Amino acid sequence: MSKKPYRYAVLEAVANEMRKDSTMCYFYEYESPIATLPTGEVLNLWKEFGNVRTSAQGWPLDEAWYIGVTTGLGIAGVKVVAEIPSMTTVFPFEQIFNQVGNLRMMTGGQGNMPVVIWIDGAARAGGSAQQHSQVGWEAMYAVIPGLKIVAPSNAYDAAGLMTAAIRDPDPVIFCDYAEVASGDQPDVPDQPYEVPIGQAVVRQEGKDITLIAWAPATVDAQKAMADLTKAGISVEYIDLRTIKPLDEDTIATSVKKTGKLLVVDHGYWTNGFSANVAAVAAQRVPGAKVARITFPDAAGPASREMIGWMRPDAPKIVDAVTKMVKG
Repeated sequence: MSKKPYRYAVLEAVANEMRKDSTMCYFYEYESPIATLPTGEVLNLWKEFGNVRTSAQGWPLDEAWYIGVTTGLGIAGVKVVAEIPSMTTVFPFEQIFNQVGNLRMMTGGQGNMPVVIWIDGAARAGGSAQQHSQVGWEAMYAVIPGLKIVAPSNAYDAAGLMTAAIRDPDPVIFCDYAEVASGDQPDVPDQPYEVPIGQAVVRQEGKDITLIAWAPATVDAQKAMADLTKAGISVEYIDLRTIKPLDEDTIATSVKKTGKLLVVDHGYWTNGFSANVAAVAAQRVPGAKVARITFPDAAGPASREMIGWMRPDAPKIVDAVTKMVKG
């Protein structure tokens, strides 16, 4: 077990499964399957598995084509991880909507769909403008029956969830937000392991209020925790990790204890996934005080000052929690 960069940990999880299964493939576009440890050790999936099982020289820049190939191989029972750049996630949406999410149910469970659609995510950071700062598309995929959706917030969870996703007979959307990869990472085992899909984690126990976030909002939620502790507020902080299936029991148990819930979402206000989390809490715990803060329904500007003003960051989280507990 050692410190590993986020991308190295995820690619290592993919490589471990490819070494076990000689038919498994990894298709990518834009991001090469290469990562390096701080010690200098290089992991290169294309070099190890070749141009048949990975996509390198000569493959088209066509996201719909990638997911079409992935879907066809999945129908045949071949495990595939397909990585799609953040700014192109809508191009293969039709196939995911009509085929990937439905085929197991349409065949009465006879046809597995052992594919992972690894979608690179942007961040609510300045300098990139709207096309490269889109966050919250996990809510878009969550409406599709048959899909599982994960959103890891650190290297340990990312590697474990990727392993679990590859081994799952259902299709999994793996939401990979670059912002969470830039922070400090926990130790990651060298041997393959699974983080259960559908299981949230309580990062900190508390009694005054429940705070729920998922990547990339976990970056700001974690920053807010120290200031909330200094303010004398006991916060129970939950990292969802999995969007679908949602761990409703962990949410309900916590909100029953605290009586209050704040959901933090870097996605948009209208139909952001935070609305679903809030609805679950309101129905499972009648009388609970429930609120959410999100990015507004507006394009993300290139200016760092402007997008920082719009982002539900740590100071806004501290202010919202304080008002709910002491207001």
